[in-house]
Amino acid sequence: MQWVTVGLYCTLLLSSISHAAEIYPSKSIKVIVPFPPGGGADTLIRLIAPTVGELWKQSLIIENRPGASGFIGADLVAQSPADGYTLLMGSTAAVTEKNIAQFSPVALVSASPYLVTVNPALNVNSIKTLIAYAKANPGKVRYGSSGPGSASHLAGELFVSMTGVTLLHVPYKGTGQALTDLLAGHIDLMFAPAQTVMPQIESGKLLAIAQTGAKRSEALPNIPTVSESGLPGYNAVGWFGLFVPANTPKSVIQKINQTIMFVLGQERIRKAMLERGSDPASGSAEEFATFLRLDQSKWAKLIKDNKIAVQ
Repeated sequence: MQWVTVGLYCTLLLSSISHAAEIYPSKSIKVIVPFPPGGGADTLIRLIAPTVGELWKQSLIIENRPGASGFIGADLVAQSPADGYTLLMGSTAAVTEKNIAQFSPVALVSASPYLVTVNPALNVNSIKTLIAYAKANPGKVRYGSSGPGSASHLAGELFVSMTGVTLLHVPYKGTGQALTDLLAGHIDLMFAPAQTVMPQIESGKLLAIAQTGAKRSEALPNIPTVSESGLPGYNAVGWFGLFVPANTPKSVIQKINQTIMFVLGQERIRKAMLERGSDPASGSAEEFATFLRLDQSKWAKLIKDNKIAVQ
């Protein structure tokens, strides 16, 4: 009798989970951005959220919870119920080898090169002149990032490691804040997500001297790569993607992934992302997980080999 009762309970539980996935979402969804407004993660989720909400007939409520290079917002999501109603718009800094076990990857939104962006007052217009200037002025070139361990930080550290120059790292709570200081001349340089800096580049307030990917981005075909500009082999990509707490039902994860991939495939969304310098991503949740393992392994080696201080 006991086994019959347990079996019936399990059947009812599985039925309940399956039913929950079928009706998901039945209420508004909260998306935590672990950085201040104006950065890459914030810009991208606000671009796609209205279309996702229309498809689901539910609101996506976006909350910015910055701090500790993204770990504060990430931890908030990790401690939330694993039901698909609290998502994390994560990035390299917010989801690392230290906390990845607390999440299930859902959908890669964008994996794009960053832009080596300088204040015109620095008077450099190429990677070669940047390297020469930095070698002639060791420790005087200030580059900003969205915090220790972020892609904008690690892209700079990879540049330092491969060139032997000395740059002064200035961490911020988000790339939006770093951008403000770059425009004001308080820092000289950023390895920045394109969607954060493109308006200022197009207006001439800032100068993009290179992009950080192994090959030119579809969104930025006229900007050379760091590798082809005098530093062969350099490759750094910044990614943004959605996560849910670990143990969220796979059927819910699959539904979110399918919706996000559908939205990213819409011509209007795709065009808007490319105009902002972001390459739309594609792929399943499992493919995103594989991408993360490779990316985190690369940066973990850089951090260890160069004794880089991160969160």
